[in-house]
Amino acid sequence: MTEAIALGHDLGHTPFGHTGERTLGRLTNDNFKHNLQSLRVVEVLEGNGGLNLTWEVRDGIANHSGEARSATLEGRCVAFADRIAYINHDIDDALRGGIIQEFELPQNCLDVLGRTHGERIDTMIKDVIKGSTEKNVVQMTPAIQMATDELRAFLFARVYQDEWRKAEEEKCDFVLEQLFRHYMNHPSEMSVEYIEAAYREGVERSVTDYIASMTDRYAMRLFTQLFVPEAFSVL
Repeated sequence: MTEAIALGHDLGHTPFGHTGERTLGRLTNDNFKHNLQSLRVVEVLEGNGGLNLTWEVRDGIANHSGEARSATLEGRCVAFADRIAYINHDIDDALRGGIIQEFELPQNCLDVLGRTHGERIDTMIKDVIKGSTEKNVVQMTPAIQMATDELRAFLFARVYQDEWRKAEEEKCDFVLEQLFRHYMNHPSEMSVEYIEAAYREGVERSVTDYIASMTDRYAMRLFTQLFVPEAFSVL
């Protein structure tokens, strides 16, 4: 069950991750959340009318992020794994991209969690096991939870809301808005299954599903095909 939740939890992520999620939310009057889109993928869009999943798996998919809590311990394991993964991978990405330097990371957090990618993941995972053993709850111990929360807050302040990132997010927002408006006006240009869905559930719902299904590269390739002229010779 934990594996099924983990495999399905991010199926609803849009191109450009949470940036795309916010864009589609804005364009649909806040009617888009990636976790609920993941649920929609397994309940409606896949398998010609949805997959035969248990309520517990669907609950874990819907409640893996934010303040929501899954009703099962398996779902809460996925939520912890998701947070452990993105915190540590986002640190690596930010370091490689030159957004932050190693010395800028909160040293008190590194003292507790570890100074390398592997050390931090090892500490966090083992601590979840320690904090949850023989308890009807999945949790970290207070010291590790505090250090993890502080490191996450640092990422929000220095990486997720950095000025450079904001400039790039504006480009992502522009790309998805143009695609959204284009297919709202030309729904017949979507893939066949989305054209059929437009008759059943409306054009906006179908266009939202279509864009949410795209990868970053596919969205950029479509944008280029639709809005960027090919090079041509001037006679």
